[in-house]
Amino acid sequence: MNRNISHFSSKFLMKRSWILALAGVFITLTLNACNPNNFKTQAAQVSQLVYSITAEPKTFNYVLSKESPNVFGPIYEGMLAENGVTAELEPALAESWQEEGQKIIFKLRKDLKWSDGKPLTADDVVFTFNDIYTNKAIPTSIRDVLAIGKSRFFPKVTKIDDRTVEVTSPEPFAPLLRTVGGLAIMPKHALESTLKNKDTSGNLQFLSTWNTGTDPKTVVSNGPFILDSYKTSERVVFKPNPYYWRRDGQGKQMPYIQRMVWQIVESPDTALMQFRSGGLDMLEVAPRNFSLLKKEEKRGQFAILDGGPDQAAIFISFNQNSGSRNGKPFVNPIKSRWFRTKEFRQAIAHAIDRSSMLTNVYRGIGELQYSATFSGSPFYLSPEKGLKAYDYNPQKAKQLLLKAGFKYNEKGQLLDQDGNRVRFSLMAPTGSRTGEIVASQMKLDLEKIGIQMDFQQLDFGVMGDRLGNSFDWEAYFGAVGGGGIDPNGAANFWAVEGEFRPFNQAPTAGQAPVQGRIVEPWEEKIGQLYIEGAQELNEQKRKEIYWETQRIAAEELPYIHLFNPRSLLAVRNRVENMKYSAYGGALWNVYELKVTDQK
Repeated sequence: MNRNISHFSSKFLMKRSWILALAGVFITLTLNACNPNNFKTQAAQVSQLVYSITAEPKTFNYVLSKESPNVFGPIYEGMLAENGVTAELEPALAESWQEEGQKIIFKLRKDLKWSDGKPLTADDVVFTFNDIYTNKAIPTSIRDVLAIGKSRFFPKVTKIDDRTVEVTSPEPFAPLLRTVGGLAIMPKHALESTLKNKDTSGNLQFLSTWNTGTDPKTVVSNGPFILDSYKTSERVVFKPNPYYWRRDGQGKQMPYIQRMVWQIVESPDTALMQFRSGGLDMLEVAPRNFSLLKKEEKRGQFAILDGGPDQAAIFISFNQNSGSRNGKPFVNPIKSRWFRTKEFRQAIAHAIDRSSMLTNVYRGIGELQYSATFSGSPFYLSPEKGLKAYDYNPQKAKQLLLKAGFKYNEKGQLLDQDGNRVRFSLMAPTGSRTGEIVASQMKLDLEKIGIQMDFQQLDFGVMGDRLGNSFDWEAYFGAVGGGGIDPNGAANFWAVEGEFRPFNQAPTAGQAPVQGRIVEPWEEKIGQLYIEGAQELNEQKRKEIYWETQRIAAEELPYIHLFNPRSLLAVRNRVENMKYSAYGGALWNVYELKVTDQK
């Protein structure tokens, strides 16, 4: 899982992207024929960091991205940064800020520049929020985390002078500073015309700007690195931004690393082989490889770092969307009735042996999970504090099914009240070993309660299209991030009209309308509580609000959570200043990393 490539702006992006972003945990793509050692040789005199990612970038446009891995952590910053260890807010493009009730004044650093040398000023900040993020013609879920209160108004962003920006909230909004401060600032001079002009299809040019067919060198950014090159199925290469603002205590410009190479690696086994042979400087450690690598630490001159429980919570979900397009329902109406029955979902939750799955997948290096909220967040509700948990209990599962009107035939097969055999298909990304292991056991577990489950592995792009566009699926296996420290980072996931809530997705900008979509009262309630939680300024009351959202979700089970692993990273001893954590990842402070003793 390449969850460690993000600075604050990209990390925020990944939080709001949720499923699609973190489904990348289990993706493997085309075989990489390139040997990283070639780059070591070619760049023997250059300070270089070589890392691996599991999937290719889908876009170079930050605003349109819904996937991870993505390239945005090293190339973009917001006005503020988030410390990857403490989660505290720190100055970035803004050197200071002042909060005055529902108003924040940001003071930008002097002489900021974009990667092409053009000045970065308050005009860029205003343009980013007023022309891009809140533009309804642009399909981005950033709007969901910026929308405030029942009115769903957005913060007012105005220019005071070239270095001063005022942000005013129309209503109380607790996460205002963290939300507005953390989003990447975009270049007005490079993008303004794309919002005024349309392509031959009548769409804004912005929607096709900076796709992966673009020359990477033309992408204008403001982070410590800029894109240098991209070769499909092989690598993404970054080089330092010559105009990056940050300098160390001796006045030396950062970052220190002169080249960063992200190898696109087909499989975990390939990445492991490359790391053991010295081709990679870092490797996310799969639990099954922990013992092997631990024995090699001294010889291989690396250390395994434990970042704590991962933000990703692994789950399965059923498609509860009752809607249709052009008269064709997304889900077979017979199966839709099953999936929309709470007792059916609860029965599945009791039928799954999570503990065995955790052992088989992660060798027990992880923990069971029953909530989508990050366990490291103060807003997380644990089972010990009242969150409903589902133990492995096939008998209870059968009782719930019978209570809901299902029945068994003489062969022990489960039938619905109309005599239809209960059978559904679970989809997962192609190459996902975790998905394969989970599905294999789940199939056996469900057979014990008379349900037949088929397993279907799909290309990540195809799966993403089904989840976010065609809505044509029955059940799927994936992962979610908990929205970070503040739950409002997941607002797009719970808002009834949110940009990405796949279990009952509404059409988003540019998509065909949906007929017959039904939103249940509990869905409305969670969405309303997320609004209230963002407006409540008392932290204890906010906790109680978000705890209630977790209680409802645990009862209704739009997602049946399974477990989450620990974040383990093997890092060469020659990589200095590493401050690894599950929350910030490996590269949150990439600007201060150093690589010495190049070989």
